[in-house]
Amino acid sequence: MSIRHGLLALLDQGPRYGYQLRTEFEARTGATWPLNVGQVYTTLSRLERDGLVEPAGEDDEGHQFYAVTDAGRAELRAWFDTPVPRTSPPRDELAIKLAMAVTVPGVDVPAVVQGQRRHSVKALQDYTRLKGRALAGETRPGAAGQAAGPGADLAWLLVLEQLIFQTEAEIRWLDHCETRLAQQAEIEQARAAEARKAEPGAASGPAARIGRRRSRA
Repeated sequence: MSIRHGLLALLDQGPRYGYQLRTEFEARTGATWPLNVGQVYTTLSRLERDGLVEPAGEDDEGHQFYAVTDAGRAELRAWFDTPVPRTSPPRDELAIKLAMAVTVPGVDVPAVVQGQRRHSVKALQDYTRLKGRALAGETRPGAAGQAAGPGADLAWLLVLEQLIFQTEAEIRWLDHCETRLAQQAEIEQARAAEARKAEPGAASGPAARIGRRRSRA
């Protein structure tokens, strides 16, 4: 999530102060990625340092407004025009957890997968219910008492659908992990059986018993 560019996008529509930016950001994303005011002002300070925003005066209550500069608009347009890079994928906690689990002795990896799957299915159900409410025109999370800006409802719907597709993909991946774990268990059992057969004195059955009687004779 780029807070930096999200704030530039809001400021491109006119000067705002920190709390306004926080409220509008959360309204447009349905509070999916909550911000605190400290994050907002820290980001604004960095944007000002980089020449992308500038102070735009105060109101009667002492709120410091910020406005986007020409350089900030150019940065925003470049962000919109540039695909999100996938060459360095963000760290995924679940993938890291499972990668570690299969290498640490004593971890019940199938139980980890099943527990995560139950959680993901519940999250998918919650997202689907929220989508139904969004389509019915109900208030977005984080938007209570806020006037909906142009496209705000569509923005929230797109965020929701991204979460739904992402969670569906995660559940499919977890199903695949269960299959892969079962296959690996079968492979390891087969290897263990072959190793037992190869051990000295492991031969059994009638032929082996006859061979042992002959050797004693």
